[in-house]
Amino acid sequence: MAANTTWGFFFMVKLLSLCLIFRLTGSQSPPAYWNAAHATFYGDMNGTETMMGACGYGDLIKQGYGLETTALSTALFNNGLTCGACFEIRCYDSVQWCLNDTIIVTATNFCPPNYSKPEGNWCNPPLQHFDLSQPMFRKIAVYRAGIVPVLYRRVPCVKSGGVKFKINGNQYWILILVYNVAGAGDVVDVKIKGSSTSWIQMSRNWGQNWQTSANLIGQSLSFQVTTSDGKMVQSDDVAPADWKFGGVYEGKQF
Repeated sequence: MAANTTWGFFFMVKLLSLCLIFRLTGSQSPPAYWNAAHATFYGDMNGTETMMGACGYGDLIKQGYGLETTALSTALFNNGLTCGACFEIRCYDSVQWCLNDTIIVTATNFCPPNYSKPEGNWCNPPLQHFDLSQPMFRKIAVYRAGIVPVLYRRVPCVKSGGVKFKINGNQYWILILVYNVAGAGDVVDVKIKGSSTSWIQMSRNWGQNWQTSANLIGQSLSFQVTTSDGKMVQSDDVAPADWKFGGVYEGKQF
């Protein structure tokens, strides 16, 4: 009886040891609802290099995104349609480099591929990769790591205030930057309406910049914005009849 008890004790110790070794050697599978990717960082701790970018945003601090941002690889960027989407990210499967924290970031830029360097370029398709602002990377991993495996998932965006519309262009062409979008975050359709017109379909120019050739000068402007989850928010008379190019106007929020 004592021998059986002793054997059982050592069996359990051995089993627990094997489980620990399995966990530490990187043989984990991603938990449900999370996807595996890698993350690096660009820019300094001030985030200067993260401003502007391929989504069409400008000063990310003034626009409400702060430094909680990321550039996406080709596989995630989806030709700019993913701009504005939010991701929860945590370092994964690296005892040496991972920190015990998670971050939520908004997609604001593109990490371009380098086809002349097929090996070691993490932004080449079909790889899923996040090039984070340096402050965000250092929340989830040790700076010296440079690159770490991560888990990520889409999460709803939480923004302060309403959807913002920045009007650019000229009398022959109007370009609307849509930003500060909550919920799904990534805009897939925009319609505009002047006080003397019906709803006009806009086309996406690049990033989250939407365009029309309609002459709407001297009319108040309304917008219908649809995000990737199919939800639509209509903001009536967002811009008054005396709106100006370069002006920013605030509508309703998701």
